Amino acid sequence: MFTTVLVPTDGSRGAEAAITHATELGQTYGATLHALYVVDTGAEPAALETDQRETLREPSERRGREATIRVTDQAEANDLTAAREVREGAPHTEILEYADEQDVDLIVMGTHGRTDVDHARLGSTTERVLTRSDTPVLSVRLREDAAGTDADVRPYEDIVIPIDGSDAAERAAETALDVAEKYDASVHAVYVLDTTTYDLKDAPQSIIGLLKEGGRAAADAVADMARERGLSATTSLRRGVPTDELLAYTDDVDADLIAMGTRGRNIGAGRLLGSTTARVVRRSTIPVLTVS
Repeated sequence: MFTTVLVPTDGSRGAEAAITHATELGQTYGATLHALYVVDTGAEPAALETDQRETLREPSERRGREATIRVTDQAEANDLTAAREVREGAPHTEILEYADEQDVDLIVMGTHGRTDVDHARLGSTTERVLTRSDTPVLSVRLREDAAGTDADVRPYEDIVIPIDGSDAAERAAETALDVAEKYDASVHAVYVLDTTTYDLKDAPQSIIGLLKEGGRAAADAVADMARERGLSATTSLRRGVPTDELLAYTDDVDADLIAMGTRGRNIGAGRLLGSTTARVVRRSTIPVLTVS
């Protein structure tokens, strides 16, 4: 399924966690690893002359070459085919264009994360990529204290699949099931009745019943598909704030991966799931696979 994996890197030590995940996936799938570094020309002062711009970019370009070489060296040390490139421009735009040009199957990116849910706005390169990408994106929490090691990557033994009845969530489930089958992982399908959208005290019990029934049916469908592939599967129906409930559930089942849609909708409502996905990506300590 993943034959070409793209790893955008900024050259930081913390980014090693994303590189290690990408390398492990490359080994599992026999994929080619592509390393990309983007010199952010949008950060340059507009009044600079051409020669001044070139002088300013030289250190960044050198850092980009060194960063991408580290990725390809690690890939080749694990007997993987690798390619690298340094580009200039807006990072998220260049990443998406490169993924399209190279027919990339998976983008693996680091995210610094943010535990302050009051600052729930998009802004980072990773978030811009995952909200615009037609290619699945694996977001990995970057480590600030040290370089990543092989010990940072846990086998994907338990995968959580949030369900909301949307097409995007179904596509995410299909991708997650492919990954689960490759790793012989257990699947945990979960639906959260969103108490921030529905006033459960005032809503008619018939409405609540329909929401529960729809969520349970969606989770059961994913579990059935997992079992058809010979995988262990469980389902859960929870209520509360979606991000909080999903993260708590991943802790409960000791999950190694979360797979979510990026443009889903809650069952019975028109609220976009994108904000929940973005918050989960920011706050999750385990990798999050997003599928549009």
